[in-house]
Amino acid sequence: MNVTLETALAAHRFGLGEPDLAVVGPDPRRWLLEQLGPADAPWGEGLLDSEQTLELLKQRSRRLAQLKKMRGQTQDEAVAQPLRDEAMAYRRQQRLRLEANLRSSLGTATRSARPWNERLVMFWANHFTVSEASGKLHGLAGAFEREAIRPHLGGRFKDMLRATTLHPAMLRYLDNQRSVGPQSLAAQHQPQARLGLNENLAREVLELHTLGAEVSRDPARPGGYTQADVTAFAQVLTGWTSVDDPRSDSPTRFEARRHQPGPKTVLGRVYPQGPQALDRVLEDLALHPATAQHLAHKLARHVLADEPPPALVARLRQAYLDSGGDLRALHGALVQAPEAWAAPQRKLKTPQEHALSCARLLGLDVRWLTPPADGGIGTMGQSLMRAPSPAGWPDGADDWLAPDGVWKRIEWTQRLAARFGDGMDARALATRALGPLLSENTRQQVERAADGTQALVLLMMSPEFQRR
Repeated sequence: MNVTLETALAAHRFGLGEPDLAVVGPDPRRWLLEQLGPADAPWGEGLLDSEQTLELLKQRSRRLAQLKKMRGQTQDEAVAQPLRDEAMAYRRQQRLRLEANLRSSLGTATRSARPWNERLVMFWANHFTVSEASGKLHGLAGAFEREAIRPHLGGRFKDMLRATTLHPAMLRYLDNQRSVGPQSLAAQHQPQARLGLNENLAREVLELHTLGAEVSRDPARPGGYTQADVTAFAQVLTGWTSVDDPRSDSPTRFEARRHQPGPKTVLGRVYPQGPQALDRVLEDLALHPATAQHLAHKLARHVLADEPPPALVARLRQAYLDSGGDLRALHGALVQAPEAWAAPQRKLKTPQEHALSCARLLGLDVRWLTPPADGGIGTMGQSLMRAPSPAGWPDGADDWLAPDGVWKRIEWTQRLAARFGDGMDARALATRALGPLLSENTRQQVERAADGTQALVLLMMSPEFQRR
């Protein structure tokens, strides 16, 4: 097979690396386009959906209520100990759920024959960040990826936007389950409870998920919004909750008594009260030109360069709008863009992408995920499903280039090579995996390595393998 630069870029810029570029075939664009659509079914065992996770939370709430009641009736230490044991057991269950979710997500990406689609799962999961670090999710982050991201990857953005906004993980992470309309029945009947509006979810949907932060700084621009828009949108969102109330029979529900009554005006449009208003707001936001611009720039920045060519961003934006917000059309337009097929490689892989590329290069399947469940990615500074803020993990080319981060990446790579590299020929692997991207300098360093382990480390830490 004729291995061209485009063959190598398809595998490393769009995909997650391959041990042999022959898998790309003679038409790199076709290889990528045929991968688009709904994501692969998640691999793994012991996975709970959001309903099952919340059921465990309900059971825990019931049990803790019983124990606290017993504790209130007596100071007997024999009653206090079960309370502590229950709390410890629940934390252990929570950790096991997180580990199962991590193995599933990483194992699916390691094994997938559609690595471009898996890259897109990672991109959109980071775009709609939820984080277990907040302590509010109780193991829901994995279910969020499986239920709100993967099924909608080949469909319209408005459907992914709705699925993510109303998922229990997002409602909890951004505190919408605590948001109550100031004039709602709940607020009027419980004045002593100090119930009130929480704007976290509304603000992040506008700033991070749809219109973008840029327009928020200039309300005069198309799509620009004000504090009044944020407040009105937060009022639209009141009533949508996810609570661990034992009486609840659904992971997400609309509680009319918590909903702010009356019409609301968001971005100059008036929406009626009630649950149906949210669908209309989200659809208008999804199809807004500012959202198209925000998503087009963010995707091009993620794949190509921190400052993507404006002409490319404009074409992606138009592809999105012309298709009615179809994500498959947006992803396909990037594959077809001439700018996507030019060297040099400007973007540094995140620790997650680096680890997946190494695992696929060495053909490890899922062996590298035990122990620990994240394959050690957290030691490189990226604790998966525990992003530091709703903005997710940084995506700039230099964001992962701090000396300490690079050193930890070297150490991680050395451990992987020492553990799994026995008997592997790094020289042959470099030629098959990098093709035309392999520089003469890297070829010489690999050939002059003291042993096979060092040769593999030099290959996996080379600039052409580190960047995409």
